[in-house]
Amino acid sequence: MKHLYLAAIILISSMLLFSACNSYEQRASEDLSTKIDSLSYSFGYLQGSSLSNEGINDIDIQNYVAGLQTGLDTTDTSVAIDQIAMQTLIQTYLQELEMNRQQQAEEEASVNRERGVAFLEENLQNEDVTETESGLQYRVLEEGDGDSPTAEDRVQVHYEGRLLSDEVFDSSYERGQPATFPLNRVIPGWTEGLQLMQEGAQYRFFIPADLAYGANPPQGSPIPPGAVLIFDVELLEVNPEPQQQQLQQQ
Repeated sequence: MKHLYLAAIILISSMLLFSACNSYEQRASEDLSTKIDSLSYSFGYLQGSSLSNEGINDIDIQNYVAGLQTGLDTTDTSVAIDQIAMQTLIQTYLQELEMNRQQQAEEEASVNRERGVAFLEENLQNEDVTETESGLQYRVLEEGDGDSPTAEDRVQVHYEGRLLSDEVFDSSYERGQPATFPLNRVIPGWTEGLQLMQEGAQYRFFIPADLAYGANPPQGSPIPPGAVLIFDVELLEVNPEPQQQQLQQQ
């Protein structure tokens, strides 16, 4: 239990250290002439990048270094803050950070939803755009003549996803390989939309936020909360054979 406790302390601490290096006016020169130099730099960089990814950028470097030096010196018992208070400070900080993130996400989602509603209303004025009862809009780029999937089927598709800004955030074409997945394990707009298609068809979907990721897009994704998503989708095959079987047949 002691080891687990120490591991938890180290994990929390590593999330709260060192990302302010980017704003530190007198950054130490990087002398990596020895293994220990490189190891020390690696510890600092990985902790710093972890903090930056978490959006933590208000760490005071001088106090960080003071705490680090005291922690490394096993003979120094002059700790300015006891460890229980440290844990409380860190836990409270993380909770406040998460609350601020949620509030910012909700505010951003509200703005994006308004933009999305305005876009979809205008988009529906195009004669070649159809809207379903759920609010999904689509344009037929090319009809197919094969099977149509059900929600329980697997499908193989090529696709490109864009934001209203026309920024491409995901593309199987760029990866050079189609995607295969169960149709009931993707966003609702895809589950509904692909059932309208036949093999060989190409559709453009205009997916409202409620049928996409809502206010909670995947972490690390360029998709903002509350965003309307535009997908060009080509349905290649319904219930394709597993890739291993395909390879054996070739």
